[in-house]
Amino acid sequence: MAQYDVIIIGGGPGGYNAAIRAGQLGLKVACVDKGVNGGATLGGTCLNVGCMPSKALLHASEMYDAAANHFGELGIDVKPSLNLTQMMAQKATSVGQLTKGVEFLFKKNKVDWLKGSGRIAGPGKVEVAGPDGKSETHEAKNIVIATGSEPSPLAGVEVDQVRIVDSTGALSLPKVPKSLVVIGAGIIGLELGSVWRRLGAQVTVVEFLDRITPGMDTETAKTFQRALTKQGMVFKLSSKVTGAKIGKSDVSLTVEPVAGGAAETLTADVVLLAVGRRPYTDGLGLESVGITPDKRGIIETDHWKTSAPGVWAIGDVTHGPMLAHKGEEEAVACIETIAGKAGHVNYGVIPSVVYTSPEVAWVGQTEEELKAAGRAYKAGKFPFTANSRAKINHETEGFVKVLADAATDEVLGVHMIGPQVSEMIGEYCVAMEFKAASEDVARTCHPHPTRSEALRQAAMGVEGWTMQA
Repeated sequence: MAQYDVIIIGGGPGGYNAAIRAGQLGLKVACVDKGVNGGATLGGTCLNVGCMPSKALLHASEMYDAAANHFGELGIDVKPSLNLTQMMAQKATSVGQLTKGVEFLFKKNKVDWLKGSGRIAGPGKVEVAGPDGKSETHEAKNIVIATGSEPSPLAGVEVDQVRIVDSTGALSLPKVPKSLVVIGAGIIGLELGSVWRRLGAQVTVVEFLDRITPGMDTETAKTFQRALTKQGMVFKLSSKVTGAKIGKSDVSLTVEPVAGGAAETLTADVVLLAVGRRPYTDGLGLESVGITPDKRGIIETDHWKTSAPGVWAIGDVTHGPMLAHKGEEEAVACIETIAGKAGHVNYGVIPSVVYTSPEVAWVGQTEEELKAAGRAYKAGKFPFTANSRAKINHETEGFVKVLADAATDEVLGVHMIGPQVSEMIGEYCVAMEFKAASEDVARTCHPHPTRSEALRQAAMGVEGWTMQA
């Protein structure tokens, strides 16, 4: 029986970052993970069948779409042909390099990878069922649960990863479907829907709510939906899927209005079920230490501590957004707390991104949240149509909106839709960590011509002195 300072169950972004930080701090640490791809790779959902492969396909499909439909505007005449096999191969190569990188970092920081499925077997004990069917029990002063999440199911829609796929299956379709129905207008559904639309599929999105991307600033979401509609996506909002029938070559979905009314049938080559994710907490032996998740499977924590002494939880199994970078922040803070340091996460400054084209990125509070809280605020907004770099790059769709406290001018929220905004939202994350005023950004020199000038111009707009629009 091996003894550790920390054993982490789960090797995704939360788990592997926790393991690396523990190693850096001199703790004897192990990470239990059964691996993906037959147990060969670390990195969890994010690296293997989530964030990374989806971004590889988003990038490749965007390049294909640009070559097919927009290069001519720049005086570049080409007729691209799609090699889906190579597109999938380059995705796999990139993912493989990243997962091997995690394994290297484990070795560098003296992290033991206990390959297998882990479960808590009582206070201070973790049982690991290895790929050979044999089990070993290890002791640890601290156990960190970082098992992540899995796609949520929907009654009446059975995933077979052929005709009806979840996010994992949608990353590896063998051919471009002529028609694709996406159930759910959240980030995952819209990103993967965008991939296959660019490659030639007719995409219809069915959403239960009366809007897309719940949680996004309403004005930004409306602009986003218009952009996707202009690209060819069809939206059926306030609609629910009540059944699915798989045929020889297609799927028939029964769709009804949420408010009641006549049902209709949608037929598609492939259906993508993307109605969210749920915590992966089943079979973890939580009952052996007296932990009971809520009805959604979420584990209650207080500064990452569970109700059981020496047991901690981070990432998707806890409250908050199911985002890799949120899990990473909690990983560092949790391990530093275990090591006697002052771990901290500012949950008000966790950004969100949709990696479509245009991209959407935001951090902090929305206008709706500020109004509901009764907080007086000012807004500054700047369109990319007035940004010189966006103009010459033919990517003028979208805007930057800055929300600041009416009295103190502290930046409270920032919402962007446009080119490469995923790379620019970090500027406002830093500003908000330092409790910057909008004037601080407005009076900071930005290089010209760049898209980042839109961030400055929007900040100027809070006090009404935008200069370039």
